[in-house]
Amino acid sequence: MGICHWPEGERPREKLIGLGPEALSDAELLAIFLRVGVKGRSAVDLARDLLNEFGGLRPLLGADQARFCQAHGLGIAKYVQLQAALELSRRHLETLLVRGDALTSPMLVKRFLSAHLRDLGHEVFAALFLDTQHRVLRFEKLFTGSLSSASVYPREVAKRALALHAGAVIFAHNHPSGVAEPSQADRDVTRHLSDALALLDIRVLDHFVIGEGEVVSFSERGWL
Repeated sequence: MGICHWPEGERPREKLIGLGPEALSDAELLAIFLRVGVKGRSAVDLARDLLNEFGGLRPLLGADQARFCQAHGLGIAKYVQLQAALELSRRHLETLLVRGDALTSPMLVKRFLSAHLRDLGHEVFAALFLDTQHRVLRFEKLFTGSLSSASVYPREVAKRALALHAGAVIFAHNHPSGVAEPSQADRDVTRHLSDALALLDIRVLDHFVIGEGEVVSFSERGWL
């Protein structure tokens, strides 16, 4: 039976309007994005099939073009729509963050950094440059590769901070393994960066390590 024949309170669109998006399951939200199902399967049925096939929502949203388009019921048009929706979400978070004080919005900072770094298949070291009032100036991905093997150059970070007239900085990098626990190399790099920037009167406020379902804060651990 098609979704249009379901009781109104059980239809994903009507449920979202009445109760808000947080009340919907992953499958129901995905069904709204898909809009239609396939022969013999409603949009919700198809959404459940896709979540099972990919192993959850995150692997589905992070799938590359080839893998995504191979799945039954998807294709290049859906891939383009999804990428546009994800980018809109990232830009929305950035807009919210730029409007406020990064220090008074720790959860927003975590959400913003997770949206940019969590699903990358390789390790990326990034920085959120702030002015002296801790308002966001710029977010930039600075280095690529494992912190234990690819160098993070304090001189280059300092040059960029000075060019942006930054008064403070928040660092972040992802762990593609999904495990957010910082390594000793992570702690060593943070200490070297903090020492170098302190000479320029630029504060390192935090360093976030982004995992699959967790974000570890150096500041909350008492390491900064």
